[in-house]
Amino acid sequence: MTTPTPAPESASSAQQGGMKREVGLFGGISVLAGIMVGSGIFYIGGIVLQRAGDNLGLALLVWAIGGLITLLSGICFAELGAMMPKAGGYYVYLREAYGERVAFMCGITNFFLSSSGSISALALAFAAAISSMYPLDDLVQKAIALVSIVVLSLINMRGIKLGSMVQNVFMVLKLLPILLIIVCGLFMGKESPDLFHFPAEAPSLTSILSMMAFAVLATLWAYEGWTNLNTVAEEMKNPKRNLPLALILSIVGVAVLYVVFNYSVYRVLPYDAILEMVKNGNFYLGTAAAETLFGVTGMAIVGTAMMLAIFNSLNGCIMVFPRMYYAMARDGALFKSLAKLHPTYRTPINAQLASMVMAMILVCSRSLSELTSLVAICGLIFHGMTFLSVIVLRRKYPTMERPYKVWLYPFSIILVLIFMLALIINTIWQDPVTAALGLIVPILGLGIYEILFRKSHEAVTGKKD
Repeated sequence: MTTPTPAPESASSAQQGGMKREVGLFGGISVLAGIMVGSGIFYIGGIVLQRAGDNLGLALLVWAIGGLITLLSGICFAELGAMMPKAGGYYVYLREAYGERVAFMCGITNFFLSSSGSISALALAFAAAISSMYPLDDLVQKAIALVSIVVLSLINMRGIKLGSMVQNVFMVLKLLPILLIIVCGLFMGKESPDLFHFPAEAPSLTSILSMMAFAVLATLWAYEGWTNLNTVAEEMKNPKRNLPLALILSIVGVAVLYVVFNYSVYRVLPYDAILEMVKNGNFYLGTAAAETLFGVTGMAIVGTAMMLAIFNSLNGCIMVFPRMYYAMARDGALFKSLAKLHPTYRTPINAQLASMVMAMILVCSRSLSELTSLVAICGLIFHGMTFLSVIVLRRKYPTMERPYKVWLYPFSIILVLIFMLALIINTIWQDPVTAALGLIVPILGLGIYEILFRKSHEAVTGKKD
């Protein structure tokens, strides 16, 4: 039997003292919670309730199950991040598990679609949130989106400490109106929601399980964003402790927030009114609850919360995504100039600029709905491969230090992979054309790697692909 060799010292770990470790535990929580809690908190609850057969208790249970699945997914990234606390996130894990070709396909897809598309979609959503309060034409909205990308990119170029500070401030600001709705809803709400009532005859157990599975898929979109902390692991203080802790605390905290927020909505809105809204396709239950509690002021509260939430998510994405391109360039898998760090702030300035330009191009060329569809399928496939990489790396490098290990291994990973596969199938079924485009990009990326970067990567790492 051949003795497994220890994990190779990658090019990503060759450079010592490059980036500054300035993100603490609270900063890590702020990055994750800031990206996860977006404007969806005000409307996804309606979608979940509809899919849960209009049963309030079942809907709350589904939110908790979605949080549990996200937590099981998060502990996979916790093991990988604590084991390899390098800039680049799941690009690094895919590289070690499957080789540079797969990792490059992931990275290049993130650059052209997933990550840049997320930034563009959030910037457009931020402008749309402003327009919902102060009507603006499409051209002005695109201008606002472009300016927001430039301003936040410049802030994050000045150092991750400054970017993290902005993230912390806006996370607290956006939570204030959300917490106001929760507290007032719980203590001022006049409804006593029946958590066990079905509007029609109670369905069979098989039907309930089927409804719950479909509803859980909707909640997973509300939890999206939890993977992003690993991308800045190289800039975290004591990442072997703080990264897993920040992941777990963020996911658990957001799950509790979602469950309590939706229950507070049920305390405010009559059940029949909720059913009527959902039946008519109006899923903004959180908005309706705020309006019931505070009148016209409630709409301003929700509008402000939505703007702050989106802006907070946008800053988090602009902060973390360029670290993947930096890691790729440092490995010789992208243009060498993208591996340059600012001489004073020690941020990947060229990677940040490239990310900014690509996101601005997408803002000018795509609509919000097109961007969100493109982002979906790309991320799902590579996330699924990253979960599987925990098993691959356990077998490939059994002696490698793992400060944190996945719970209930390997059953928890298998469960997550099943749900990930269900999401992929659902996404392809909903929009096959856009899904096909999302699949074409990584395949084309493989050709780009072979033509432009394979030799430079082999030269940097000293090994053949």
